[in-house]
Amino acid sequence: MDTYATIKNRILCLCEEKRLTINKLATKSGVSPSTIKNILYGKSQNPGVVTLKMLCDGLGITLIEFFDTEEFKTLEQEIK
Repeated sequence: MDTYATIKNRILCLCEEKRLTINKLATKSGVSPSTIKNILYGKSQNPGVVTLKMLCDGLGITLIEFFDTEEFKTLEQEIK
């Protein structure tokens, strides 16, 4: 799995775990619903660190907690 897919899956899993819709996450994080949808549906495949931090704030987790998964730990190098 590539980095983009891993980020997308992590956001979706956290929303499910915390029972948040995209609109609720948008309200809690201050990130527009369209920006979140663009990340989830592939229009934005390179979300910035500030956007991810805001999403983490809305999810009630740190950036470290966001990236501290087996999927991120085993990502292959993007540049070969």
